[in-house]
Parts: sequence; C-alpha cells; structure tokens
Amino acid sequence: TRWIVEGRFQGGADIELSPLGERQASLAAERLAVPTRSPVLPIPTLPPLEIVHSPLRRAARGAALTADALGKRLGSAPPLRSDGSFRELGQGVWEGMFRTEIEARYPDELRAWRRTPHLAHAPEGEPVVDVAARSRQGLRALFERLDAVPKNPTRSQGSAGYPPPAAPDTPWTLLVGHDGVFKTVMCQIFGMPLERFWAWPFGLAGISVVEIRAGMPVLRAHNLTEHLAPLLDAVAIGETEERQR
Repeated sequence: TRWIVEGRFQGGADIELSPLGERQASLAAERLAVPTRSPVLPIPTLPPLEIVHSPLRRAARGAALTADALGKRLGSAPPLRSDGSFRELGQGVWEGMFRTEIEARYPDELRAWRRTPHLAHAPEGEPVVDVAARSRQGLRALFERLDAVPKNPTRSQGSAGYPPPAAPDTPWTLLVGHDGVFKTVMCQIFGMPLERFWAWPFGLAGISVVEIRAGMPVLRAHNLTEHLAPLLDAVAIGETEERQR
C-alpha cells in the first residue's frame, strides 16, 4: 500500500492496495494457481476448499485476485469467505503516523512493543492477547470446515507411525491476511508463547504453507517470495536504462 511505501504504521486501517501492491498480489495469485511450476510449491493440486480472508480491502483484493487466477486454471473459482477474526492488529493512535514520528513521540511505548509484545501495545491499540483470542476462533472454524470434508480411508498411514506426505487430493484452505495477525496464528499453531511474536516474519505477498499431519503441524514453507522476482527484474532494467541515458 502507499502507507507502507511512505513508512506509515498501518495496523487495522482499511488501506487499499497501490498499483504495485496489485501487481505483487497478482504474482502471488499466479504462483498459487500453478503450484507444480518449478520450484514446486508444497500444496495439493486440487483447489482449496475456500479462500478465507481478512475483511480489510487490501486482503480482500488479494483473495479475489487469487480466486480469479485459480478459476481461470480450474474452470471455477473457489468460494471467498471474509472473516473478521483475521483482521490486522489495531495500532490505535499510531495508525497513519510516520515511523519516524512514532519513534520521536513514543520511544518508550515503541521500545516496549518491540521487546515485550505480549505485554505492551500502541496507545489505544489492540493487545496481542486479544488478537490471538479472535484469531483462535477463526482457526477453530477453519479447521472444523476442513475436518468435515470426507477423507480417503484407504490412504497409507506411513511407516513406524510417521504419516506420509500429503496426497494431491488432501483438502486445504487458503488464508489471506496480515503480518501481525499471522504472527499470532503461527504462535498458536506451533504451541509457542506470544512472547515469540516477532519470531515470525511475513513479507509482502509472501506464501507460507503449514501442513497438519496426524494432528501435528509441519512447516512446509515459509515466507516464499521468489514469485516477485519479475518486479525486481523490472526495477533493475529501469535503473540500467536510466544510467545509460
């Protein structure tokens, strides 16, 4: 979004994608639509049961672009479902402020937020524990819908009790959201305390894959962004042409 480019805190503000953001989201959508392209993306080849997304416009737009890309490949787009449980963490009075301004006016609060995110938050902002509580509700609903899909009863259980890799027809869901709320999602899925909130980086238009195997989470991929390389190539070409002129 333009706020990210300008160095503003975004939080729960409903900012739409910029033209560059649209291109980033489109490239991520195209990558998800063709997972067998090298390097292979570790997701099932069948369409997701649904695309669940934050109601904020930037996430909703990314979800819609992905549904369109999948629809073109498969003939029909997966259903979209907006879920406020995955709305971005609210940053209170910091939303819309420049990072440098926050550093100057709220140095102690910002320092506490960086060091102890489970205990501190922006003035009038949303505590991480509250975000984790609502994202937990969203995850519960997501998993319940996945569990309701009939499974293949003849599938091998693997050797020595270790489950085999996911089959191509394994049901899955695509979740489109934001850095802050996704940090709480990953902490909860992997049984980590919210003190480890900052351990999970999420790049813009990045792709992460979590597989649930025999009830246990396995991180198959995290923060993949190689699909954004065309944008980097375009920037490099533009800089070269500018130097030559």
